[in-house]
Amino acid sequence: MAVLAIENLITDHLDLWTAAVRPKSSAGRGSNSKLDLTGIKKLRELILELAVRGKLVPQDPSDEPASVLLERIAAEKTRLVKEGKIKKPKALPEISEEDKPFELPEGWEWSMLAEIAEINPRNESDDTVDASFVPMSLISTAYNGQHEFEARKWGEIKKGFTHFSNGDIGIAKITPCFENSKAAVFRGLINGIGAGTTELHIARPYTDYVSAFFILLNIKSPIYLKKGEAGMTGTAGQKRLAKDFFSFYPLPIPPFAEQHRIVAKVDELMALCDQLELCSESQLAAHQTLVETLLGSLLQPAAAAEGSLTDSSDADECATTMDGGSVENAGAIFDQNWARLSTHFDTLFTTEASIDALKQTILQLAVMGKLVPQDPSDEPASALLARIAAEKAQLVKEKKIKKEKPLPAISENEKPFELPQGWAWCYLQEITFLITDGKHGDCNNLDNSGFYFLSAKNIQNGKLVYDNARQIVESEFAEIHQRTDLEAGDICMVNTGATVGKMAMAQDHIYTRKTTFQKSVAVIKVASNYISNRYVALFLESEIPNLLKLSGGSAINNLLLGDLKRKLLPLPPLVEQHRIVTKVAELMVICDQLKSRLQTSQQTQLALAESLVEDALV
Repeated sequence: MAVLAIENLITDHLDLWTAAVRPKSSAGRGSNSKLDLTGIKKLRELILELAVRGKLVPQDPSDEPASVLLERIAAEKTRLVKEGKIKKPKALPEISEEDKPFELPEGWEWSMLAEIAEINPRNESDDTVDASFVPMSLISTAYNGQHEFEARKWGEIKKGFTHFSNGDIGIAKITPCFENSKAAVFRGLINGIGAGTTELHIARPYTDYVSAFFILLNIKSPIYLKKGEAGMTGTAGQKRLAKDFFSFYPLPIPPFAEQHRIVAKVDELMALCDQLELCSESQLAAHQTLVETLLGSLLQPAAAAEGSLTDSSDADECATTMDGGSVENAGAIFDQNWARLSTHFDTLFTTEASIDALKQTILQLAVMGKLVPQDPSDEPASALLARIAAEKAQLVKEKKIKKEKPLPAISENEKPFELPQGWAWCYLQEITFLITDGKHGDCNNLDNSGFYFLSAKNIQNGKLVYDNARQIVESEFAEIHQRTDLEAGDICMVNTGATVGKMAMAQDHIYTRKTTFQKSVAVIKVASNYISNRYVALFLESEIPNLLKLSGGSAINNLLLGDLKRKLLPLPPLVEQHRIVTKVAELMVICDQLKSRLQTSQQTQLALAESLVEDALV
């Protein structure tokens, strides 16, 4: 492919490079860091790959060919050996046609680091001389091999560390530093010398006829990293790149003038990538701010919502019209803002983080009584609480449940927002017959016993998963089952570890009455004659971002049962609970559709980016 066509391929498809993103495997809830700018990453890799293949800048027939450079390097090596400055190198292996990864342009030659540089050299200097110390943490993954250093006396670091000097090329040899492209051209070292991590291979060029920065582009190119990774040896987590690979891997060497043109062009294009990355991150941050502002307006009471978005310079027509300036009624303001927001779902909710924020807002609106209209004819929540209290008192009298410790009255200051007519604040304990957790200890396994001992890992996608679940001896199960007494409709919630808040609803299943839990799972028995267990689950899901705030700052995620029992819950009339659950389900389907379309779009963009890369390297 012609160089002009290559440049057009990069500059004419900037929208594609910036649009090709994928979610990161781990990140905080609602964070922009959830997105990996994969397209720009691929563009950076493509630039390096084109550079080392001779496809990034045009060749000049008047350039002195690389063969002449290699002859001069050989002559310099001979002189250094004769003067005793280096040892006579061993004979180098030939580069076979099979070893050459691609065809070279005219004037280029294949070589290897062992031919043009001394491998893993040593420095000689006085112990009192100041020098630079470079641990692995101070070597960056940047394409231009940036690094920092610490000042040390040479005598402190000359033994037990890798030596290098200004102009030397170093590459990390251990996983994952090698795969992450930690490599550098050392420069600016104190008194020109340094030492550092032992997990480096070093090459010291014999001459300046080959640019150290051009060599750096080679060892940071995708093809080099891929082949190097495949050849690493050692145990998992301790794999290393062999010295022979570093020394003898075929390197494409261009004419001297072209080396510098390539390095300059890479600098130019990488600066463009930096700008694209900065722009993309700014747009993502602005988008998140807009989404948070719009969603936040739905949660505000009338006085706060009035005029709240009219001063936002980043908001589009949707945002600037969602002020409710002339509307006095809070319900009318909400209805107006929600209607306008819902018509812009496809254009506003274009990242997984924004869709997750929308889901969380829907849940919050649901439990604030803003998602469905109230019906004055519905039996009020206070009547439900009275009947539950009467039934619990009877069950205590019959010794079917234990008497609960009384909880203090809920003060006005504790209520986070005003409830609609017919709703009531209550503690979670007031609308449940039992809140407990599993066994605080282990059990003896017994395959095929038919009695299951589940943990947090068995709660997946809202269900109890029995695949490969632990089974225990019946006598131990019977003891724990008295504690948890799992029945259909019970809410099972993870209360310890990284997945606190993850829930499943126990189903009417053949395994349900033969299931109990480890202490990492809480069981919540809702008074289901008066309360929708799905509404309670919906409320708990809305509280997931806040649940850990109750745990007293424990280093390990841990939701205490006492805190769970004292959790304040906004309780609607029973009929409205069912309306809320139905409405949330409808809106969650829309959110899932948005996310599915987004994932399909992301996959398409990534496939297009991959296709561009493949076409460029043909």
